[in-house]
Amino acid sequence: MTAAVGDSQTILQTFLPTPQGAAIKFSCGSKFGVVFSLSTHLLTMSKVLVSDPIDQAGIDILSQVAQVDVKTGLPQEELIRIMPDYDALMIRSGTQVTKEIIEAGKQLKIIGRAGVGVDNVDVPAATRQGIVVVNSPEGNTIAAAEHALAMMLSLSRYIPDANASVTSGNWDRKSFMGVEVYKKTLGIVGLGKIGSHVATVARAMGMKLLAYDPFISNDRAEQLGCRLVDLDLLFREADFITLHIPKTPETANMINAETLAKMKPTVRIINCARGGIIDEAALAEAIASGKIGGAALDVFSKEPLGESPLLHLGKAAVLTPHLGASTAEAQVNVSIDVAEQIRDVLLGLPARSAVNIPGLYPDAIEKLRPYLRLAETLGNMVGQLAGGRIESLNIRMEGDLASVDSKPLVVAALKGLLYPALRERVNYVNAGIEAKERGIRVIETRDAAIRDYAGSLHLEAKGSLGDHSVTGALLGNDEIRITAVNEFPVNVPPTQNMLFTLHRDMPGIIGKIGSLLGSFNVNIASMQVGRKIVRGDAVMVLSLDDPLPEGILAEITKVQGIRDAYTVTL
Repeated sequence: MTAAVGDSQTILQTFLPTPQGAAIKFSCGSKFGVVFSLSTHLLTMSKVLVSDPIDQAGIDILSQVAQVDVKTGLPQEELIRIMPDYDALMIRSGTQVTKEIIEAGKQLKIIGRAGVGVDNVDVPAATRQGIVVVNSPEGNTIAAAEHALAMMLSLSRYIPDANASVTSGNWDRKSFMGVEVYKKTLGIVGLGKIGSHVATVARAMGMKLLAYDPFISNDRAEQLGCRLVDLDLLFREADFITLHIPKTPETANMINAETLAKMKPTVRIINCARGGIIDEAALAEAIASGKIGGAALDVFSKEPLGESPLLHLGKAAVLTPHLGASTAEAQVNVSIDVAEQIRDVLLGLPARSAVNIPGLYPDAIEKLRPYLRLAETLGNMVGQLAGGRIESLNIRMEGDLASVDSKPLVVAALKGLLYPALRERVNYVNAGIEAKERGIRVIETRDAAIRDYAGSLHLEAKGSLGDHSVTGALLGNDEIRITAVNEFPVNVPPTQNMLFTLHRDMPGIIGKIGSLLGSFNVNIASMQVGRKIVRGDAVMVLSLDDPLPEGILAEITKVQGIRDAYTVTL
């Protein structure tokens, strides 16, 4: 029996009414671009372990293609013992999927996390084992946004404490004089999916909107009714501040004693994003001393919260136990989303929200794998050089690459471009969508002329730090080389810590930079200068053993002859 279909759900509805039957051959159309054969009796051999509670809707989907065992609360030793029997593992936040569990899963094809993050999965270990890791990046968007809004209103009207007072037999109206949000200024830090929905609702409530997001274009912000500003201005002017950003080295303790001191004494802070973005001790002190008006927190540096100064702030603090995704609808959505992806992978189809393996066809992945790494590295680099708020990205395929399918390379470049902002939340599947939502214009061009290498990639980005470009190629089969920076020829491998300078080609520049870095105890691993003409402009690329200490970049730009300096961390 053969059928041409457009999606895997159609396959299941049409050809899998029972777990028995004859062999079936599916010829999929353009959506998947693959042909595969399945025997329904083989499908019943697949086994899925569900180790955390999930909605029944997800179990029903998995049961269409596999034997599903629901075993929750198992200790790690038991999971390691039984894991060799399973082809797929579905979890929520309770199960810690360690390297030992992954290595025990000799048959594992996919690990699905019914939620946004994958913090409880050893993703590198899964990748080394060739196991797809998927999540549900959008399943709880509305739930999280609504919880942030609910926390803001609860804090502004002291609803939790007023409720506790009434249920204790009191009728004390004077103690709960609140404030309106109408015509107040809401500062939104992070305009991703959740932050954007908060902006839409808050705007409808009559609030004025400020936003900080270095990876969102002005056009996109204006569509949401937001005025893009820097963090300092947002902190100074906002009456309410809501956080919708991941925890990264750059955002850890973003709200601290110094930043709190810049805020209005009436400001109220809401965090339903990630614990660790706020210095909780500094926040508690600021509230207790009257430096700010209050805070509503759903996430904490350590969970469960335990003993904390936040517990003793009375009605000025609203605290909830990580409830951002705790709605019936969100639980159903994430369960269905991840169960469908597990089902598709067991059927030989690509996962749509893989965090570690591109959601591309196997043949394309294998053919372009080295160039995908090149594109992602160049995207990461040019994004940092151009500055966070990218307006456009021009991708030029040169030489032999001019004749290949550009989509995988474009997606890989966008993934690298967005990684500093989104970290593990961006993958090959959602990079294009994330770029579109940020108003990044993507331009593809081709140039079949062969230069120094058979195939090269040239990326040019326009951002808050101006226009910058990077060109790269492969040396041999897999060694990446940066061959030009801002059209200046170089030949350097990318490294973790890099320093780029634009300077006049004049005697003494290299020595001055070397001495300055040495005075800060920064060791130079390698250095190369690219120039077009003698005594003209030049680019210097330094690979460093250590990250640059804070403040040194400003000192570098003071050196005579240095016009600009940029750091890149890969």
